[in-house]
Amino acid sequence: MKRARLTTPPWLFAAPALVVYAVVVLYPAAGGVVYAFTDWSGIGQDMSFVGLDNFATLLGDDQATGSIGNTLLLTVAIMIVQNGVGLLLALGVNARLKSRALLRVIFFAPVVVSPVMVAFLWKYVYNPDPSAGLNGLLGLHVDWLGDPSVALWSIAGMVVWQYAGYSMVIFLAGLEGVPKELHEAAMIDGAGTFQRFRYVTWPLLAPAVTINLMLSTIGGLKLFDQVFAATNGGPGYATETLSTVLYKQAFVFGKFGYSTAIALVLALFVAAVSLVQVYYLRSREVTA
Repeated sequence: MKRARLTTPPWLFAAPALVVYAVVVLYPAAGGVVYAFTDWSGIGQDMSFVGLDNFATLLGDDQATGSIGNTLLLTVAIMIVQNGVGLLLALGVNARLKSRALLRVIFFAPVVVSPVMVAFLWKYVYNPDPSAGLNGLLGLHVDWLGDPSVALWSIAGMVVWQYAGYSMVIFLAGLEGVPKELHEAAMIDGAGTFQRFRYVTWPLLAPAVTINLMLSTIGGLKLFDQVFAATNGGPGYATETLSTVLYKQAFVFGKFGYSTAIALVLALFVAAVSLVQVYYLRSREVTA
């Protein structure tokens, strides 16, 4: 007896989840775009259509334009350092160590902690008192979160500490997919440790690199929790990001229409950067 052929399209199994996602996420997001072209305060129904005025205000707002620079600096710093540290951790715990399982848990543990809790923890680590926290450990006298020239990088360090373990796990998955036979063949040919990493491991890690770079970039561009809890954008506007400016314009100053315009610009910027990254990194995977 012949088996009956399955005629149900595979995408139908995902349809219920897609419907919920569309109703809960896509529809409100699309409806919210309308407010970017109004002067709605977020309360009541009174609003007027203002066209592109909100976007013109954004371009002339020193706080908002400054936050764009801060956001880009944070994103680049987090992307480079987080993935560099994550790769080193992955290479370390992938070695034949008796404690490698415990080390993996320890390095991944900060990822599951709330970003707000991490921010409060690091506020104690960044205590400006020369006898406490990081200053006491290193013998320094630095106001880590109060000095405009240092605060932004202190935030970046906080984020890297929390999410380097996440990058480590993704790199570990990539490392375990590298065939041992290739390393053995390279060793027989006389390749050293660095040469084996450069010509065997690194090309095969391309998919893991793509995922990690994309996740860290998107996370950096949308960074809010740690900044808001640790510095609230201060001192001055030194650590303001687009997300914190968006929040303040909506819930502090009552400019919901303007904040929605900022959110729209941020969403389009994140989408554009992500598409460029995907195109470049996927082409690298093919050529690697």
